[in-house]
Amino acid sequence: MLYTDNRQNKIEVNEELINIINEVCEKALKAEEVNIPYQISLLFVDNEEIRDINRETRGIDKATDVLSFPMLDYPKDKVFKEVYKETKFNEIYLDGEELVLGDMVLSLERAKEQSIEYNHSFNREVCYLVVHSILHLLGYDHMEDEEKKRMRKREEEILGDLNITR
Repeated sequence: MLYTDNRQNKIEVNEELINIINEVCEKALKAEEVNIPYQISLLFVDNEEIRDINRETRGIDKATDVLSFPMLDYPKDKVFKEVYKETKFNEIYLDGEELVLGDMVLSLERAKEQSIEYNHSFNREVCYLVVHSILHLLGYDHMEDEEKKRMRKREEEILGDLNITR
């Protein structure tokens, strides 16, 4: 289940956008073999708020597009489907029957700016950022070149399967 909270007023969050994001979440998680009920929180913010969160949590005093806060721990270079496929989770990771994967914070203001910068639709940019963030929640990273290649490949495969192109 995706839980959303809109804490900004610069970009309209309507039912269509929420439905698109829900579909992207479901397809991305299925592609990554998350076959159990899940819980993700998605907070919509503006550039000022994401800058504050980025500064407080990462020590980086600038606005960014999306931040991810995974709940599960992953060994280096391992992702959900490689670590937790057969796992029975204890109550520390569960909310009722749902596996708590973590939180995403998305600056819709920055997504709009980037959609213009990259010359594609706002919805495409939001979908890309959601997939990117979900992959972070599932253990992917892009700090090293090989990790980055692996993550970018998965992003493009998932977006391609959804017919979301640039």
